[in-house]
Amino acid sequence: MICENIGFDTNGDLTFAGQNTAELAVKYGTPLYLLDEDRIRERCRTYIGAMASAFPGNFRVLYASKASSFKRIYEIMNEEGMGIDVVSRGEIYTAIRAGFPLEKAFFHSNNKTDADIAFAMDNGVGFFVVDNAEELYAIEREAASRSIKQKILLRLTPGIDPHTYAAISTGQVDSKFGSAIETGQAETITEEALGLSHIELMGYHCHVGSQVFDSDVFIRAADVMLDFSAQMNKKRGYLTKILNLGGGYGVRYIESQPTIDISANIAQVGEFIHSKVSELGIPMPQICMEPGRSIVADAGMTLYTVGTVKRIPGYKNYVSVDGGMTDNVRYAMYGAPYTILPAAKICVNREKMTADVVGRCCESGDVLQKDVVLPSAIKRGDILACLTTGAYHYSMASNYNRIPRPPVIMLSAGSSYVAVRRETEEDITALDI
Repeated sequence: MICENIGFDTNGDLTFAGQNTAELAVKYGTPLYLLDEDRIRERCRTYIGAMASAFPGNFRVLYASKASSFKRIYEIMNEEGMGIDVVSRGEIYTAIRAGFPLEKAFFHSNNKTDADIAFAMDNGVGFFVVDNAEELYAIEREAASRSIKQKILLRLTPGIDPHTYAAISTGQVDSKFGSAIETGQAETITEEALGLSHIELMGYHCHVGSQVFDSDVFIRAADVMLDFSAQMNKKRGYLTKILNLGGGYGVRYIESQPTIDISANIAQVGEFIHSKVSELGIPMPQICMEPGRSIVADAGMTLYTVGTVKRIPGYKNYVSVDGGMTDNVRYAMYGAPYTILPAAKICVNREKMTADVVGRCCESGDVLQKDVVLPSAIKRGDILACLTTGAYHYSMASNYNRIPRPPVIMLSAGSSYVAVRRETEEDITALDI
């Protein structure tokens, strides 16, 4: 199985976090997001332990909120000693409602509005990750009006190709994010930041993309970023205090994808960075990483109820479920691969069929996965499970076709509880005048 928290019980039913998925579907209804809280906590501890070994006393691990943002997740991050990165007022507000200490928050985004900046400052967000010069000067103005000095990192693009999906690759020179080192813009914005009286430049940030399966990408990024840091020390007399390498370690969505040893990979990055700073003759900065997907993705599963099974002889088969692109848009956006399985053992016969698993929306692109091998006996009312859906599912869910979003059910130590309730039609119309 693609993750050790997935298995089968003695009856052949699919289990998740040790619990029977078909029974959970009956208890809570479908579509249904499940999250394995114990797995999330284990992943946080893995990252913190690995970073502590690689960079003793000089590191931060920040949860990338955009992967999955709701109050309970921030409570868990706080309990596990994690920082967070946030990309909007909505994420900041959710963290506030969860009681998360915002001095441990880093505020990202390539286009923070004046209102965003003011809201973040008024609520004590610790660090701004500055994308561009316009934003830099907007932060300076807001900080000056409050007579404070705002801590920032500058987001730089190191020109690294992570060899991943183009849509989730962010470190190239022509990315919409950050200031490019290669073009000289990174040096220019560094000089500008150092000249502002209400800005405290703490260091640099980069993020090269998602679904990275080895340390090579992080090592290449660190190499470029540390060389740049050394150049700024030599040319501007500025020594970076923080180097944030972003996130991006991948997870297994299907059997053919590798399993990543996070601790071993971080150890390799740490070994390189220690060697590099020694070679350059600069102090070791505080090293930050921002895992998101690799914290929550394989802690998630989505359950659906089959509605229509459509067989078109000589052409193809469709299995339609009661969810779709409203709760998982990633196949429509990226062609993202998934593993889809029946939740309950289907033993009427052993024959199989190949089908596209599709959603209920009035869109031909409403597909969860193509060419899924399923029991040919599958029928209306059966439960299907889509695996590894903890990241970018609830956070990207929509009300397209006025479909309510599913609830988020947390699983822990053999029990379950509602973290986010199921939306109703009344919720959908609540903002209508």
